[in-house]
Amino acid sequence: MATNKKRLLVPDIFGMAGLDVLKRRDDVEVATFPGTTPTPAFIARLQELGEVNGVALGGTPFGAAERDAAKGLQVVARIGVGYDAVDVPALTAGRIPLMVAGIANSPSVAEHAVFLMMTLAKRAAHFHAMVQEGRWGADRMKHLPIDLLGKTLLIVGFGRIGTRTAKRTLVMEMNVLVYDPYVKPEAIRAAGCEPVADLDAALPRADFVTIHCPKTPETVGMIDARRLALMKPTAILVSTARGGIIAEAPLHAALTGGRLAAAGLDVFEQEPTPKDNPLLRLPNFISSPHMAGVTTEAVMRMAQATAENMLSVLDGKPNRDNVINKEVLD
Repeated sequence: MATNKKRLLVPDIFGMAGLDVLKRRDDVEVATFPGTTPTPAFIARLQELGEVNGVALGGTPFGAAERDAAKGLQVVARIGVGYDAVDVPALTAGRIPLMVAGIANSPSVAEHAVFLMMTLAKRAAHFHAMVQEGRWGADRMKHLPIDLLGKTLLIVGFGRIGTRTAKRTLVMEMNVLVYDPYVKPEAIRAAGCEPVADLDAALPRADFVTIHCPKTPETVGMIDARRLALMKPTAILVSTARGGIIAEAPLHAALTGGRLAAAGLDVFEQEPTPKDNPLLRLPNFISSPHMAGVTTEAVMRMAQATAENMLSVLDGKPNRDNVINKEVLD
């Protein structure tokens, strides 16, 4: 049946807050697809619908084949901020904006970075095991936890997440250094932090390092064996950014060789990371399954932001701040 409504395709895991936004519009209809749909079936679903004006994506890949299968496509929106699985040049070639969820999950990721820091600093897993095993004796005093008070944190990447990590750690009375060549030093100072222009020079000063920069050809392998060797052997390294920015083999060598105290990763070079990844067997390493930005509240915020992103394009008023390939708007 012919319809004048715009059709938006969203995964079946799309948060209710986003669906509520879309349901308030009588000029929009919503179709769904299973979030785990393999590529051929996803393309078939696009073709089956005939016309799809907007697509919301979880982790589903999207490239030229998907673009061509979606007749009438005007916008693709990620339910999140990463877009590794999206072929941005393919969308740009079709003059289709790719949008992300802005700051919707930034507070959650910042909280998770602090959580990883504190879990390692306070030796949470170790002490929990001691209580479970009834080891309340002298063992408690052999490996003491450390405070964050007065410690120096180096934040690599001062965007939506790095800035929020800074706010939370400054409240905890940490000294915060920031390395981000794309942010003006005066903006970093205005946030109460110290700008550093040379990452290599900053690493030896840090008691904690958190990674919050995007994954680009320049940042892949940025924290490698040479840079790990620059860090204090008592330092703690945390990443909630993207897998591959920290090289895992050198990280394992540093953790087992006494050249780094501890590390926590929410992201891995390969995801899901293999169960036999040697990092997972280390007592001074903790991990999470790429969940830093996925909380009950963040899922709702991301769904709402994604719905609003798609509608902004359909209404001819795209939210430019959330568009990755801004050149398609000009």
